[in-house]
Amino acid sequence: MTVRTEAAPRPRLTGRAALLLIVLTVLAVFSTVPVREYLSQRSRIAELERQARTLEQENAGLRTDMAKLYDPAELERLARECLGMVAPGEIAFVTASRAREAELSDC
Repeated sequence: MTVRTEAAPRPRLTGRAALLLIVLTVLAVFSTVPVREYLSQRSRIAELERQARTLEQENAGLRTDMAKLYDPAELERLARECLGMVAPGEIAFVTASRAREAELSDC
């Protein structure tokens, strides 16, 4: 009596397994583009939100500046500094350096 030992059967790639592998590969390939777009859009949204916060802060500063324009003392200060106006009866003296500064100021 001879004992015959058989090698363990190798797992075979069945048709179903091959089809499943192909389907999973196709799904993985086609899902990379939407995932990349999703991540790109998330970073764009974050950037736009940062930009919106910055603009809101600037708007708040501009609203404060606008509110100051209703103050008569602020209007007088701007008229004197930016426009060189004087009140009736006052005499204005303008030096050369002062005139140069007025040209360069942001009035």
